[in-house]
Amino acid sequence: MVNKLTSIVIAIVGIAMLYMGSQLLMVGGTPFYVIMALGLLLTAVTLFLNKKIALSIYAVLMWIVLAWMIYEVGFDKWQWIPRGDIIGLIGLWLAMPWVVRPLYKAQQGSQARGFHPFLGTTLILIVALVVGMMFYDPLPKAGDITNERKPVQTELAKNDWSAYGGTTDGLRFSQLNQITKDNVNKLDVAWTYHTGDLRDPAQDASEYTFEATPLKVNGALYLCTPHNEVHALNPETGELKWKYQPAKDPSYLQQHQTCRGVSYYDGSVAQADTTTASPAICRKRIFNATTDARLVALDADTGKLCADFGNGGVVDLRANMGTIRPHALMQTAAPLVAGNLVIVGGSVMDNGYNSGNPSGVIRAYDVMTGRLVWNFDPANPELTQPIAADGTYPQDTPVAWGTLSADLKNGLVYVPFGNASPDELGIERNADSNTEKFRDTLVALDLKTGEFKWRFQSSKHDLWDRDNPSQPSLLDIDYQGQKQPVVILPTKTGNLFVLNRLTGQPVYPINQVDVSTEGGVPGEKFSATQPVSKLNFIPDPLTEKAMWGLTPFDQMACRIDFKSLRYDGNPWTPATEAGSIVFPGNIGVFNWGSVAVDPERQILIASPVRLAYKYNLIKRSPETADKRLFTKDGTPYWNENFQGDYAIHIQQLSSSLGIPCIAPPWGRMVGVDLTTGKTEWLRRVGTTKNLNTTFLPGRFPIGFPMGMVAHGGPLITAGDVVFHGATADNFFRAYDINTGELLWQTELPAGGQATPATYMGSDNKQYVVIAAGGHGSLGTQQGDSVVAYRLK
Repeated sequence: MVNKLTSIVIAIVGIAMLYMGSQLLMVGGTPFYVIMALGLLLTAVTLFLNKKIALSIYAVLMWIVLAWMIYEVGFDKWQWIPRGDIIGLIGLWLAMPWVVRPLYKAQQGSQARGFHPFLGTTLILIVALVVGMMFYDPLPKAGDITNERKPVQTELAKNDWSAYGGTTDGLRFSQLNQITKDNVNKLDVAWTYHTGDLRDPAQDASEYTFEATPLKVNGALYLCTPHNEVHALNPETGELKWKYQPAKDPSYLQQHQTCRGVSYYDGSVAQADTTTASPAICRKRIFNATTDARLVALDADTGKLCADFGNGGVVDLRANMGTIRPHALMQTAAPLVAGNLVIVGGSVMDNGYNSGNPSGVIRAYDVMTGRLVWNFDPANPELTQPIAADGTYPQDTPVAWGTLSADLKNGLVYVPFGNASPDELGIERNADSNTEKFRDTLVALDLKTGEFKWRFQSSKHDLWDRDNPSQPSLLDIDYQGQKQPVVILPTKTGNLFVLNRLTGQPVYPINQVDVSTEGGVPGEKFSATQPVSKLNFIPDPLTEKAMWGLTPFDQMACRIDFKSLRYDGNPWTPATEAGSIVFPGNIGVFNWGSVAVDPERQILIASPVRLAYKYNLIKRSPETADKRLFTKDGTPYWNENFQGDYAIHIQQLSSSLGIPCIAPPWGRMVGVDLTTGKTEWLRRVGTTKNLNTTFLPGRFPIGFPMGMVAHGGPLITAGDVVFHGATADNFFRAYDINTGELLWQTELPAGGQATPATYMGSDNKQYVVIAAGGHGSLGTQQGDSVVAYRLK
């Protein structure tokens, strides 16, 4: 009876595999699943007939499958899972005595035995091979960076963390070295603080994220929450000093309910270029740019609004923007404080409407009065004098939603412009317009006047949402023996452009590669080439063999998708109505977390992501101009592109189980020697623990080290330690900067999708602090924690 039931189950599996395998074969995919299905069906028939040869047939099938797995993916254990898990489990069951003994008894009578030599030996050998593979990973690249530490002529983060990236250079590096690679494993929790600012599922946006990097300055720790509260804490104890709580305006339409950081200005230190006298109050100020488009100035000592700034402490960033739809304009990045100016870009709702989107103007305000000092409008780059009170900035221009950087010595500010909405359509664009010239462009401006200095376009005629999302990093490097002042620009495509920051000329070579200009939708135009930097982490092109899953069935579904959708083998595949694969997708290889750079040793640390997405353009007609085509009432409507030619449907290329279709790693960490441009080491980061799964209730309990998506940046210290949270498993980790070796890890109370900071406390102890509140889109555990660590 057991064997009859077993044969029926195997037959069902075989029929299902034959059905899906035939579908795959018909779209030009591998025939192997059909072969595997026939082997299963032959096994099922002979087993049902109680023939001992069924076990030999299955053993042969297992050897064929093993050879096929090695041929397709080598000895990558994670890619063996969908190809061999069901086959292996069936083989293990068939080798059990209660299956083997009845078959021998039926054909040999009393000589029945419970072990089949061929199948049993096959299983033993394969199990031994799998066990051996648990200690082997073909991905990591071992290396050892030996660059000496040399002093540099630039301001670096020392005892404090005074700006979002440590300083206005945006390096995410600290000269503190009390915590080293030799003692970091002795870190312990110093304190935990709960902000109390939690998502309200009934009112708040789904994209609710606690991505803040705290500042430590003025004897306090300052941070903002998703609802733009500002909290000032005692850096040594986490005790609350003061809290600023603005009125809340929750809405599911808020695309990004987040605040990545606040900024600090010390008016008690004389500024050579200040235009206003230092006031008696609010000499030290905390600036916060909010998701409802306000710039708020607070007294750093009391948390009270600075009444002399703007209108009672607030500048309305909606001024001169014309008509703004609800929640279409927002601020998510920390404003840049440089000299006597506080400078902001902005963020707009992606693809909500085809036109009428807020301007991407860059505005610089006097830190004391809130007076507009200059504005740089991509539509009118030569008009930097403040706009007239009754003037309106042209709409539908590129926006810079990331944090800006500034070279204070040379008086330059660096603006990483992204795209203009709509991101994925260019039918109505004017190729000769300033708007087109400034898409996805790094722009250098005069810090005092906003005057244009130079620009570099990182993506041409962007139709994929290739924003420049990261804060640029400024330092001097000795590339190939020649010292040059550089700016490093990470991009969503995976390029790391290394440019002379005074001229914009490439320091690392840049090639213009040919890309497809055919297809897409009627009327669309494409750039014939795209720039690729010598230093890049553009993922290798996808193939059918690169598709993944937990079982053969979801892997076959992914293979069918891959063969059915358009994919040109590069990141610039045109979006189509039938569907295209865009890899990397709009989350990018690099995002707002940027990179970290040790300027004293000229080492760059980055955590590039690998995820593919499906882009579908949905044709609109006059009758459907304002109709939702793929979202429902009560859910966010971005990407509907109302009143446009096409709506834009973007979703991750994943199986019905919610598992990415591309094989892991989805997240990596790399160490680069900037003097040579060589990637010296590479490793996976993150595990499967705490994943929010659709195929199992709750969160996944086991931490398989596959390499997970990371949203947030690294931190480097002069102790040769890299700190990194960000991964989708709630862990905070420390690595050896020289080799990438994991030195320490701890589980956070919630997702750590934030960039950490470090500082020296008044107790002469070095602290490392990270926000742990989760990320709505990644599905990580949400919370409201800020956790600080120091040596035991």
